[in-house]
Amino acid sequence: MKAAKVILATLLAGAISILIAILGQSWLGDRKAPNIEPPGFQTSTVDQLQRLPAFGLPNLEGQEIHSSTWAGKVVVVNFWASWCPPCQRQLPIFEAAHAGHQDLRVVGIAIDTQEEVARYLADHPVSYTMLIGGTEAVEMSRRLGNRLQGLPFTAIFDGQGKRVHAQGGEVTPASLAERLAPLLTKARGVDN
Repeated sequence: MKAAKVILATLLAGAISILIAILGQSWLGDRKAPNIEPPGFQTSTVDQLQRLPAFGLPNLEGQEIHSSTWAGKVVVVNFWASWCPPCQRQLPIFEAAHAGHQDLRVVGIAIDTQEEVARYLADHPVSYTMLIGGTEAVEMSRRLGNRLQGLPFTAIFDGQGKRVHAQGGEVTPASLAERLAPLLTKARGVDN
């Protein structure tokens, strides 16, 4: 009976310690950081980027591509890695969306090495823009709403560059189509 009490007291002390650490981090930590929310829910905070940031990252050939080249287009930015199975499953979804709409630009930002991305895409090619990101891309994803800095992470911007959606985790064809439909309708100048 005494051993059971010791185990119970140890578990209780551990749980209390974890709770104090979590509360302390949220109270004393980065006050500008967004709240943790489930995938699919957009967070809002002063620190988050509300517009498509100006950036330049290298493509697979080493040529720097700037975000300004997508001005006036609906833009989907997907942060992914070749070693990430959920990321891999999304590539065909983004490929289909990209191929079907001239007013849409899909941009993959691989948090990976150029060699690994090239190797993966040799067997699983895509026609949309693929860029290689480093620590600056991880920080950009955090500022776009990826508080946990997990992969995959997707942000969607309207034709004026305003962020309209951010999501950690996998995107489904249905959820992507639902998010893009009103933006693409507006981009084509068609009233609802």
